[in-house]
Amino acid sequence: MAKNSKKNQINNKKETIFKRLAENRYAKFQYEIAETIEAGIELLGTEVKSIRDGKANLRDGYCSFRDGEILLLNVHISPHKNVGSYFNHDPLRNRKLLLNKKEIIKLKSNTEKKGMTIVPLSLYLKGSWIKVNIGVGKGKKLHDKRQTEKQKSINREINSALKR
Repeated sequence: MAKNSKKNQINNKKETIFKRLAENRYAKFQYEIAETIEAGIELLGTEVKSIRDGKANLRDGYCSFRDGEILLLNVHISPHKNVGSYFNHDPLRNRKLLLNKKEIIKLKSNTEKKGMTIVPLSLYLKGSWIKVNIGVGKGKKLHDKRQTEKQKSINREINSALKR
């Protein structure tokens, strides 16, 4: 019995804390997200400092395949203000996503066959690691966007009526 209680204490200590650092709300409006995947991201030291300060913008970001790797493109991470220009990073540089080979192959086949795209949805801290949540989705048409806006407004009215 004593051994099991020690294992439970160890497992309770290992619970990870999630802290959202940046979010791409526009992606959920523009795309119909079918699947989400958590990926690591290759960053420089000054990029980590800037992301922790909340200086990341995912709005125009997307993912692309190059040489068997998946890259995060067009994500703006502002230069860190307390570092000289020599040591700072390029705000729009291409960043490598860290995924297994099987996951990369699966994502590539989904995007080629079904005409889907990969967009970053959020950046967050998982323990001490910065992770990116990417979504595989298909672009919405104008009438689909109108339908989702209509459904959101109906849900807001229902919730406000229930609160009264």
